[in-house]
Amino acid sequence: MTLELDHVGIGEEPGAALPIVSAVAAPGRPGVIAVETEQAPVLASLVAGGRMRPDTGRVLLDGHEDAAAVRRAFALVDTPGVAEPFPVLTLGQVVREELAFAGQRPSRGHVTTVLDELGMLGYADTPVQRVPTEVRVRLLVELALLRDGVTGIVLTSPERHGGAVADWFAVVRDVARRGVTVVLVTSKAAADTVQQLLDTIHTEGPDDATRTDGGDQGLPSGPSDRLDPEAPATVPTEAPA
Repeated sequence: MTLELDHVGIGEEPGAALPIVSAVAAPGRPGVIAVETEQAPVLASLVAGGRMRPDTGRVLLDGHEDAAAVRRAFALVDTPGVAEPFPVLTLGQVVREELAFAGQRPSRGHVTTVLDELGMLGYADTPVQRVPTEVRVRLLVELALLRDGVTGIVLTSPERHGGAVADWFAVVRDVARRGVTVVLVTSKAAADTVQQLLDTIHTEGPDDATRTDGGDQGLPSGPSDRLDPEAPATVPTEAPA
């Protein structure tokens, strides 16, 4: 599954809300969108995820314009004001809410199993704002990939949480190796480092390089029965397409 942003932009220069950008993301090779200012990363993520139509340019999924298909296939991850966890929630609480959003029963045992599978059990009671950036990124990416039909992610501005670019990009690299299509929206400074690291990405083999099912998520699935739709959510996440 290949996603291409072909000279997309919002507004007019000078001072466009989203200056014209282009990127191509495919399994094994993340696409990188380098933008600055507070608003541009969110707009770039919404456009890349098929949630907003650009004023100029096209968003192509496997060569075709199909915003609905992009919305179904791509999850927005850690997008400010759109799909990010409340800072004070613990990792256990984040897992619980995201399991519910994915349509899985978020029992205490299932939450514990997910954190254990990710090697994050020791962080269960730690607020998400206090964990290393690479832990945050991996947790949110893995949980997003549990959603039905999601085979790609749009990750927004991980550099805003601090830490070394190489550390959190290692998560992006590992996910891409599994055949997930990743669009990374980041600052220009971080993008410079990412470009130097892109050559470290190698797919495991031809099958992984062309896989379109999102690869082995590495997380256990719980019961598929959905929870009460009236139950309150404590994590602001994007509404289902």
